[in-house]
Amino acid sequence: MKRIGIISLLFLFLCSCSAIRNTAKQELSDGFYNKKENSEKSRVYVHIADENIYTYKTIEKKTIEIDTTQAYSVYFSELNTLGKNNFKLSQNSFDLDFFTIPLKLRFTQKDVPTQLNANINGAVYIGYRIDRYKINYRGTPMKKAVRHVDHFGYSVGFFTGLGNTFMSPTNTHNVLQQEYDGIVWSKGIAGIVAINSFSVGITLGFDNLLDRNKKIWIYENKPWLGLAFGLNLN
Repeated sequence: MKRIGIISLLFLFLCSCSAIRNTAKQELSDGFYNKKENSEKSRVYVHIADENIYTYKTIEKKTIEIDTTQAYSVYFSELNTLGKNNFKLSQNSFDLDFFTIPLKLRFTQKDVPTQLNANINGAVYIGYRIDRYKINYRGTPMKKAVRHVDHFGYSVGFFTGLGNTFMSPTNTHNVLQQEYDGIVWSKGIAGIVAINSFSVGITLGFDNLLDRNKKIWIYENKPWLGLAFGLNLN
């Protein structure tokens, strides 16, 4: 069972450890947004159709009803309209991610100095996310305007998952005389930042060893800092 668990974690690690990946959160898609154009703010529904962005003013803040009489397109094909039609969209949402923490910084424990560990692990993350999109139009040599979207997002939440850790006499006060890879349960809080297609997170976590040697493991339930890369699931 232990071998199967480690193989499963390795598979998840290889599938998800990608720092450069476009996900639904990073791409502008149909949905409700807060729109800011010049000094005006409004709640709109956005529909994407090829190079066109259509925004519709909503009748109520959380309804799917749309006042079609106020619908308008913000797609422009002529270069002389550039700079007049730039605007920003933002969206708040529930965030569900799977991520891996390839690096853990464990702090000094008695005679053992600070360590930077690289272990196989995977965790599920749940948090609150804010995404912001800056839309502008850039000219081409053919005197056409091409839409460009800059994305920035950030999220704060909690994570939990499984991983492994190297067990040795060093991290057990020399009580353990053998060496092996122990399975740990990790949990904690995390902050994730996304800029366009790049996303990275910082975690503060705690590990619990899932075997009889947890009482002698010097890192049992001790805080650590980690670097996380993830894959958005929603």
